[in-house]
Amino acid sequence: MSSVSVTFPPDFTTAMHKLLGSEASDFFSAQAHPPPVSLRLNPQKLTVSTHPDTPPASKSQFKTIPWCETGLYLKERPVFTLDPRFHSGAYYVQDASCMLLAAALKQLPQWKQAQRVLDLCAAPGGKSTLLKNELPAKACLVSNEVVPARAKILKENLTKWGADRVFISQNQPANFQALSHSFDIIVVDAPCSGEGLFRRQPDAIKEWSPQQVAYCHQRQEKIIEDIWPCLAEGGLLIYSTCTWNTQENEE
Repeated sequence: MSSVSVTFPPDFTTAMHKLLGSEASDFFSAQAHPPPVSLRLNPQKLTVSTHPDTPPASKSQFKTIPWCETGLYLKERPVFTLDPRFHSGAYYVQDASCMLLAAALKQLPQWKQAQRVLDLCAAPGGKSTLLKNELPAKACLVSNEVVPARAKILKENLTKWGADRVFISQNQPANFQALSHSFDIIVVDAPCSGEGLFRRQPDAIKEWSPQQVAYCHQRQEKIIEDIWPCLAEGGLLIYSTCTWNTQENEE
């Protein structure tokens, strides 16, 4: 595996050493290597068992992801845009960590009886397509994205996936308060400072700052405050980010 030299902001380096202690060196070593490539099959269109040469590679070129039965790690990154099955929604290119949502749902009872589900920050659609495959067939999913350009991409991906009983909206979290105690499951993959994107998007490093972390922290608290009244009694709220600091997660 090739490695690259990465320079992080001093404040970020200090924060990660404080957070990880003796494991910090392993973390920064991993950051110097390319991220793994993974995808999730659309079982309505493609499965490993029925297609031994699962796109975009043969069985010798992939291994399954333990926490998601339709997830695959690839040994190398192909040109997905040259594969017609990519454009037809036969699979979705997605980080394996995002597929942990499938494992989280199956460990909790709410998903089996869920009738109304909200994916609050849904674009570009990875978690919404996963939810549709994991939830009961009769469950209705509201996929929400407030940014119009991102909402368009969300709609395209859900259309390609072939999901029914899905409603796409462009609302601020507070707008949903008219639907008080309505959703059995709410997924909040909150906008964040993007520390988890550093390996895949080097420009994210340039945009990072302690001030950005503080801003995201405040924004996330507001999102949770606004959407909490919409959770049904006994319902489940799943919160996630693609960042590591405690301000945007545990706090």
